[in-house]
Amino acid sequence: MIPRSIFNSDHEAFRDMVVKFLEKEAVPFHAQWEENGQIDRALWNKAGEQGLLCPCLPEEFGGVGADYLYSAIVMEEISRLGLTGIGFGLHTDIVAPYIEHYGSEAMKQKYLPKMITGEMVGAIAMTEPGAGSDLQGVRTTAVRDGDHYVINGSKTFITNGQHAEIVIVVAKTDPSAGAKGTSLIIVEAGTPGFTKGRNLHKVGMKAQDTSELFFQDVRVPVGNCIGQEGMGFIYLMQELPQERLGIAVNGIAMAEGALKLTIDYVKERKAFGKHIADFQNTQFKLAELHSRVMQGRVFVDRCLELHLDKKLDVPTAAAAKYMITDLQCEVIDECVQLHGGYGYMWEYPIARMWADARVQRIYGGTNEIMKTIISRAVLA
Repeated sequence: MIPRSIFNSDHEAFRDMVVKFLEKEAVPFHAQWEENGQIDRALWNKAGEQGLLCPCLPEEFGGVGADYLYSAIVMEEISRLGLTGIGFGLHTDIVAPYIEHYGSEAMKQKYLPKMITGEMVGAIAMTEPGAGSDLQGVRTTAVRDGDHYVINGSKTFITNGQHAEIVIVVAKTDPSAGAKGTSLIIVEAGTPGFTKGRNLHKVGMKAQDTSELFFQDVRVPVGNCIGQEGMGFIYLMQELPQERLGIAVNGIAMAEGALKLTIDYVKERKAFGKHIADFQNTQFKLAELHSRVMQGRVFVDRCLELHLDKKLDVPTAAAAKYMITDLQCEVIDECVQLHGGYGYMWEYPIARMWADARVQRIYGGTNEIMKTIISRAVLA
């Protein structure tokens, strides 16, 4: 791979620490976590102790005020190692920024320090059984009753759903106002009427706790509304480019990890009396995959640069999400093929990567939605 000039020596020292942490605290246990349907809750606290959670948050909340590349490094190494059960990225780069950017000072002081230490795990409840990628179609309601909201509705496919101590709920505070009636409201685990449903059984990402959430007459203080009431849809649109960049970061890192696994495999595996790597078809296929992954890496790193400069716009982030997740799935599928029958065996990491990768083209907005966003920009 080509040198990555956007990372300095401090970034790479942090990367080394992240890799050592994951190899010690996660890699040996991930297969069991897949059986359990979720990672060990203690991993969150251990990650917090090492500074892996919310590194970009300011020192006043207990963070270190690092740049976004530190978060990207954590996501990259988790994905490169195939540790898809670990939901640090959503906690760090999606949930925490909503509170930091739009929450009241009291809200920041209450939640952010505990998210940094891992004492509180964060989730965001957007998707509903009947809405999918259509955020304007949200039906969960939050009706004002004095100094409280009363929340009713249900959510599904919620990452960190079982472990979450706080959930940002996307709800309609004014159902008659369409998108302008959407608000973001924090609900804490244990609040009466808020229940966590089953841990969903997925095709891949089996160690990730992905849940249904139910809200029946859940009363929360009005102060739990993030920012201004009715501004939720705008807040979502402002933060989605970083979410989609994160998906692209995960995608290209997993593609790189899959390619490395495959190169190592074909050098060892023999067929017809010689190593798989000695066949010209293998050599050509690896050359193609290497070149395509390298192209994807350059694009993702450029998007990281734009994001650091606060210049990553919505259509470019959508392009990164769509292009890289398509590439990720195509590369890993070819890697499975080069593994032959063993590539379809669950004990081989490449098989798990293959299953884990597919959802990347769906969440964060389907790739069809990404194309719609891009086409509007192109035709504007």
